[in-house]
Amino acid sequence: MTQAIWKDTVIADSERTVEVEGNPYFPPASLQTRYLRPSDHTSVCPWKGTAHYYDVVVGDQVNANAAWYYPDPKPNAAHIRDHVAFWNGVQIR
Repeated sequence: MTQAIWKDTVIADSERTVEVEGNPYFPPASLQTRYLRPSDHTSVCPWKGTAHYYDVVVGDQVNANAAWYYPDPKPNAAHIRDHVAFWNGVQIR
């Protein structure tokens, strides 16, 4: 079982993450979406495509752009479409 935790709150929990470049990507059904707020931030990976971000929000605490996903990945990254990865203080256990 892999979990993404921030501020003692489980943001995602899955036995079926997909690891890419050392990051576990959580399937959409494993997310606690009430803690994710869409962000306008994007970044580009040459082989995965354009990443979109979420702020992780727990109570009144905001971790800006702490989660990312690829809604329209390039063909070699199609297996992580809409899966979400975390960073910036979100603990992965």
